[in-house]
Amino acid sequence: MRRQWALVMTAVTVAAGLSACGDSGSSDGKTIKVAYQKFGNFIGADELFKKIKPVFEQQNPGVKLKLIPIEADENSYYTKLGLMRRSKSTAPDVAYEDTFFVNSDAQARFLMPLDDKLASWSDWSQFVAASKAAGKAGDGHTYGVPMGTDTRGLWFNKKIFAKAGLPADWQPKNWNDLLTAARQIKAKVPGVIPLNVYAGKGVGEASSMQGFEMLLYGTADKLYDDQTKKWVAPSRGMNDAMNFLKTVYSEKLGPTQQQALDPHWSDNVAAQELPQGKLAIALDGSWLPQGWIPGGVSAWPDWSKTLGTAPMPTQNGQAPGKVSLSGGWLLSVGANTKNPDAAWKLVQLAMNKENSLFFYIKGTQVSVRNDVTSDPEYVKGNPTQQFWTNLVQYTQYRPAYSVYPQISNQLQAATEAVVTGQSAPDKAVNDLAGQIKQLAGPDKVEGTS
Repeated sequence: MRRQWALVMTAVTVAAGLSACGDSGSSDGKTIKVAYQKFGNFIGADELFKKIKPVFEQQNPGVKLKLIPIEADENSYYTKLGLMRRSKSTAPDVAYEDTFFVNSDAQARFLMPLDDKLASWSDWSQFVAASKAAGKAGDGHTYGVPMGTDTRGLWFNKKIFAKAGLPADWQPKNWNDLLTAARQIKAKVPGVIPLNVYAGKGVGEASSMQGFEMLLYGTADKLYDDQTKKWVAPSRGMNDAMNFLKTVYSEKLGPTQQQALDPHWSDNVAAQELPQGKLAIALDGSWLPQGWIPGGVSAWPDWSKTLGTAPMPTQNGQAPGKVSLSGGWLLSVGANTKNPDAAWKLVQLAMNKENSLFFYIKGTQVSVRNDVTSDPEYVKGNPTQQFWTNLVQYTQYRPAYSVYPQISNQLQAATEAVVTGQSAPDKAVNDLAGQIKQLAGPDKVEGTS
């Protein structure tokens, strides 16, 4: 997940992109427009909608389905989708919506509440409770149907591990085990990146979620306290997470600064660094194999033999011992659709059991439907699917309040200051706490020692 580039460049890019994809067809209800991301390894949604387009049009005579694949990195996708929604003539009827934008987009009245429709949809009972909650905004309404979820942990190259004298069944128990392995790889296998932990503004949300928050949630602290309803900053956990990043980058156990701050770095990790044996350990997500499986943009026949998986450990091995964060995407209906019934029918079709299974396999998503999880086809084509699915029991979710995207931007800036040496970890955390107080309000923030 990525942060936007300079605002001027983003505006130019968006304007150009909208001229290409913003001709959104009829707005009289005869055409249902669906907007979604298609970029790099992320082609699962495109394959899903191409599959169901003829079926939808056959089931709904007189209604056409217009596909609007937005070929942009994730942060630029958010920007383009937001601009499309500002005009009724370009707003999509159905869109691929990141769960952490639900509150802000609902407040902006871009989304239609789906509570009544969900109540009468028999398939809704198959969705796990946590995934249902991901589409619920602070106003109590649900604004989307989850298109699966994801989990996060460690990928590691067993061939590099063998050269470094590390075991093929490596399972680190704490942060020190992780750093010890990275140091051993640096010493014994020169020329490879020992460990990748995302940081900086370039890759956007990947820095916040796969990087900083995966560390923070392995400490005694969290970003938001659900009991007190307050953001937690500063905290000892924040300082420890920043110090871990400092260690990785100052000891040259990670990528170069130029690599880490490149907006395409997360795509390069999946498409080049791991397949080409240039990276030993990656703190990353369950979705990576979508580019490696047959038909993927970075097809890699030996990926499941070459790579091992391990849960990300807690800081000191304290209970529950493992850390994962989950996000995911929704299919949401636009508030300005001229044909809400047809738009809802598209969502139902796309997210029924058959098509959910298709999307989970193509997009290597973690299932949120009980009937799909128990289907043998779900794990058939991906030897790691069960591992990532099992992490759901340990997973936590971002505090998806409307201010979170802005706070996430500040997390990215703080990690960048640390890994580039512009700020010491404690100063970066104090500056971050000040930014969070400005964004959320001083009465909504509490610090811990």
